[in-house]
Amino acid sequence: MTMSDPRALRDAFGAFLTGVTVVTTVSDEGAPIGFTANSFTSVSLDPPLLLVCLAKTSRNYQTLMTARGFAVNILAEDQKDVSNTFARPVEDRFAAVDWRAGPFGSPVFSEVAAWFDCSAHDRVDAGDHVILIGKIEAFENSGRTGLGYARGGYFTPALTEKNLLANVDGSLCLGAVAERSGEILLVPDGDDGLTLPFFDKAESESMEALEAHFTAEIGLSIRTGLLYSIYDDTNAGRQHIVYRAALGEGVPKVGQLFPLQQLPLDRIKDSAVRETVKRYGQESMLGNFGIYFGNQEKGRVHAVAKKG
Repeated sequence: MTMSDPRALRDAFGAFLTGVTVVTTVSDEGAPIGFTANSFTSVSLDPPLLLVCLAKTSRNYQTLMTARGFAVNILAEDQKDVSNTFARPVEDRFAAVDWRAGPFGSPVFSEVAAWFDCSAHDRVDAGDHVILIGKIEAFENSGRTGLGYARGGYFTPALTEKNLLANVDGSLCLGAVAERSGEILLVPDGDDGLTLPFFDKAESESMEALEAHFTAEIGLSIRTGLLYSIYDDTNAGRQHIVYRAALGEGVPKVGQLFPLQQLPLDRIKDSAVRETVKRYGQESMLGNFGIYFGNQEKGRVHAVAKKG
């Protein structure tokens, strides 16, 4: 391909998997404006900066060149309709979302994965685009998984989960790496050791049964997130499915919380569970989690594109 073929260059850029955001601000008249963008990235923690790229041909170009600030709303995986609305010339885009003015004044959305309300820190000319650098004045992280985009189409970790679960059959044992404030819950394994909380799934139950079992037997609520491990215990003839989960407040009726930096790996006798817990401790330090797929002895970790 030659550099004189902008369409081919755009398609090549599209190979990079990104998240999906809606950038918002207010006009001089106080009206909310917004547009879908995937050219977003974090820049700095100190000071807290982020950036988004804006085409000079955008109808919002002049407004954002003079606005005192803007917000970036990272869409959740079930908000493809919001992305489509703000990517098209819809007359009243904001009628399709629940929004409010953020602490610094730009519109922020409900039910998004996260939002950042920013002051205008810098604007950098960059060819046919301008790089808008914002200083984060306020933010909120809901813990929801973000919506992804690549090669002109949306993707979500839920699709990855669906594909992996299509290979699962037989009796199922559901488990969770349940974390709260940098600690995870481990429970007695019945043999003077520790393990993750696991529950047998009845055929009539859906995958959401994990949360109900957890509440009934552990005494705490959890909010299940993404898949973390799928493995077949060939010795026992059982499939194990482990989710990442956010643990609710309170004291567990069963088990104990352990800091991720001080995991009692020597007390976890099941090698598959031990490797799962060990991997979680390592990956949590990087903030980059994958999905293990295999058996109790060997398998591979599938990378999960960050939308979670």
